[in-house]
Amino acid sequence: MAVDLGKTGCRAMLWTSADSSRAVSSVAGAPGLAAPDGVAAARTAVRAAVEPLLRETRGARPDAVLVGAAGAASAPAAARSLAAALLEDLSVREAAVTSDAVTAHAGALGGRAGVVLAIGTGAVAVAIGADGTYARVDGWGPLLGDDGGGARIGTAGLRAALRAHDGRGPATALLDAAVGRFGDLERLPATVGRDGNPARTAASFAPEVARAADAGDAVASAIVREAAADLAETALAAAGRIAGGGDPVPMAVTGGLTGLGPALMAPLTAALTGSGLPVRLTSSLGDPLDGARLLALDRATPHASLVVRVHRTTASSPLPTPATPPASA
Repeated sequence: MAVDLGKTGCRAMLWTSADSSRAVSSVAGAPGLAAPDGVAAARTAVRAAVEPLLRETRGARPDAVLVGAAGAASAPAAARSLAAALLEDLSVREAAVTSDAVTAHAGALGGRAGVVLAIGTGAVAVAIGADGTYARVDGWGPLLGDDGGGARIGTAGLRAALRAHDGRGPATALLDAAVGRFGDLERLPATVGRDGNPARTAASFAPEVARAADAGDAVASAIVREAAADLAETALAAAGRIAGGGDPVPMAVTGGLTGLGPALMAPLTAALTGSGLPVRLTSSLGDPLDGARLLALDRATPHASLVVRVHRTTASSPLPTPATPPASA
């Protein structure tokens, strides 16, 4: 059983053999293991996601479950508590927990060393070296970081629209785009914060910024180019933490923001490949569920020391705290 447990959603998939799988089961996510009620909420979310799949097995139980959970890297004790709880809840021989950033990395690079830049509402780069060295760059959330992520692009676009509305900034197509998406701009602050997740709401405007950039809007183009530069800086900083020996570092870019297309990806790719650092861009091989499955089956990947494993007879070492403690994933 592989589980991808994030703050907004939890997905589970049950493999019945090496080559076949059942449909993914999805439920709401949990606040992250570092939260005060993180373990209890995660336990509830995982059970809700896996139970529909277990019902299809007519009483059979999987041998193992591996969960990639938000916040596991900065809360090793909570990761171990969740693994112990799931060992009993699911009646498996082994339960394992690691960060969802680690399972995303394993999925994207097929369990190999390298760097994965994950860009969505936020932005984070995870680097794992062949010797197990772990580094995480950014991912500090919309207030303190996530530079170049969807929330930053969307917020910059909305700020530009308001500046144009006020006459404080240059004319831009983003003004009409903001009105079309959110209505009366006089109410925009309340609209953005209405659902309690302003970062996610702002990020929903990022595609409009990319479309305006594609159409030649100078303001939107500058926003997207700045985001690409920020993302490249994040990814290259992560690569520098594990680079050594002169061999190119594999690097994959994943996440929903890649769907913005050439407006973002062209300058980002140019910045990465033209940096002078030994990096080799590669296509993503899989998603976090693929990574969770791989780590459940293979203990010989560079990620091994980052996984808490608990089983019926003994337990593994706790998840090590990185040299620079990351924010919860």
